[in-house]
Amino acid sequence: MVRPARRFRFPHPLVLLTAFILVAAGLSYVVPAGEYDRRDDPVVGRSVVVPGTYREVPPNRPGLFDAVVAIPRGMAARADVVFLVFLIGGAFAVFDATGALRRGIFRLTRSLAPPPSSASRPRSGLQRGMSRLVQRLGGPVLAIPVVSLAFAVAGATQNFQEEIIPLVPALMLLVRRLGYAPMVGVAVSAGSAFVGSAFSPMNPFQVQIAQKISDVPLLSGGVFRLIFLAIALSLWIWWTIRYARRTRVRPDMTEAQDAEAVMTWNDRAIFLIVASTFGVLVWGLLNLGWDFNEMSALFFVMGVVVGLVGRLGVTGTAEAYAVGFGSMGYAALLIGFANGIHVVMEDARIIDTIVRGLFTPLENLPVAVSALGMSGAQAFLHFAVPSVSGQAVLTLPVLVPLSDLLGLSRQTMILAYQYGAGLCELISPTNGALMAILAASGVRFEAWWRFVFPRYLMLMVLGAAAIILAVAIGYS
Repeated sequence: MVRPARRFRFPHPLVLLTAFILVAAGLSYVVPAGEYDRRDDPVVGRSVVVPGTYREVPPNRPGLFDAVVAIPRGMAARADVVFLVFLIGGAFAVFDATGALRRGIFRLTRSLAPPPSSASRPRSGLQRGMSRLVQRLGGPVLAIPVVSLAFAVAGATQNFQEEIIPLVPALMLLVRRLGYAPMVGVAVSAGSAFVGSAFSPMNPFQVQIAQKISDVPLLSGGVFRLIFLAIALSLWIWWTIRYARRTRVRPDMTEAQDAEAVMTWNDRAIFLIVASTFGVLVWGLLNLGWDFNEMSALFFVMGVVVGLVGRLGVTGTAEAYAVGFGSMGYAALLIGFANGIHVVMEDARIIDTIVRGLFTPLENLPVAVSALGMSGAQAFLHFAVPSVSGQAVLTLPVLVPLSDLLGLSRQTMILAYQYGAGLCELISPTNGALMAILAASGVRFEAWWRFVFPRYLMLMVLGAAAIILAVAIGYS
């Protein structure tokens, strides 16, 4: 009897990330150690590479135990992000404990896919008219473009990643109520946010840092980027809708759930508090230069206020926070483990050598081919440097003089960086936020890869087309 071939499965995320840490340590015995000089750039507000200063340095090869020590060091280095995950997770656990979140989602899904029983049909003429309009526009599938666009805007404007993690339980509840698979929840949230970030004309942690380093006017070339952002998002939403329709099952729309969907004035007040919190967050990020610590404090305050308004009391609010902290523990661990890879390679002093080895061969290629090579090299490097802003300050000072030498506009060089590094967020197992989102959603990494990898390749082709067009028209 012939046994069916077993489908390949990626190891558990913690096993996978630990293996990457050990591989990074092993590379230090193969890749020569080297460094560029660095200087503090007051415009960028970060330390940037000084081009032309690369030199070999004595190797610092970590042993096995040193590689393991990189795990807690990676967590400590991303402590601000880890605590953000805990505190936002706690705040949304309080939100959920009030019942307002669940009732709001039930009401939304009932509007998109009303149950067949006459007792739960909309009573007023306005409600019946809105229900008919929603069904005519696509019913439950209407939620996909709406939610996708919301996360895409968050990605394009604020590089949303870790902030998605505590929203996952609510997203999973929403997609289940609509009859969709958990994969759809990941696609409309993380997928949309990452695509929005990669093609963004204004992402402060990506394109704006790149433009500052490259001495290019901020927000310049925005129309060109907006056109390809619209194309990329349209494709992503279309792919997600097709997958959602193909895998949809009959949602569970019980009468008991519909009874819970009656929202109170307290619920409305809670939703107003949550919406106001996000408004204050955007204002603080744009005007006060807030970072992760300020975001953590803001969401802690939100959770306390929501708990009190939701009549949980001080003790009930604290208990809900403790539940939220526990639910976010695994996600926070994944972020720290992923950062351990970068810690090992930085200690071994091989990252600059890899950068030099990737970009130096591009000097002798035609301009368009060199630009595409930059994009591919940025994608490869992103596995080792899973931070788009960190990758910008590492690579762009090297690429600016190279682009000038080739006659490639700096704006096009920034496109190559954006698409290469940004789109790699969709597939990289060293992206701690992605791994945490998948873990919280119950979606295995290999299942996500089967879904996303063909779409990633098509988006890279779209990015390549944009780069070739930019070279042809002299985009600057």
